[in-house]
Amino acid sequence: MQKATLEKIFEYASMPVQGTLSRKLRKNIRLQVNEGAVYESAVLFIGEEFIRITQEKDKECINTYYNWEEIGSVRTFSPLES
Repeated sequence: MQKATLEKIFEYASMPVQGTLSRKLRKNIRLQVNEGAVYESAVLFIGEEFIRITQEKDKECINTYYNWEEIGSVRTFSPLES
């Protein structure tokens, strides 16, 4: 998958955080990269060479970094609309 396509997916799933270059996952959207952990209420930093996903869990700040070239799949989860 091309980087430009992946960037669009991450941008769709998130919204800008005012005054920063980071993006926060949209309400009710969860994200999964490479069939790994499912992120909820996470903050994304979309860099030129990598993407960083930051989440808070058990009073810790956890940063996970992905190299663009090593991302094989991205899933977004959202509720069905009636």
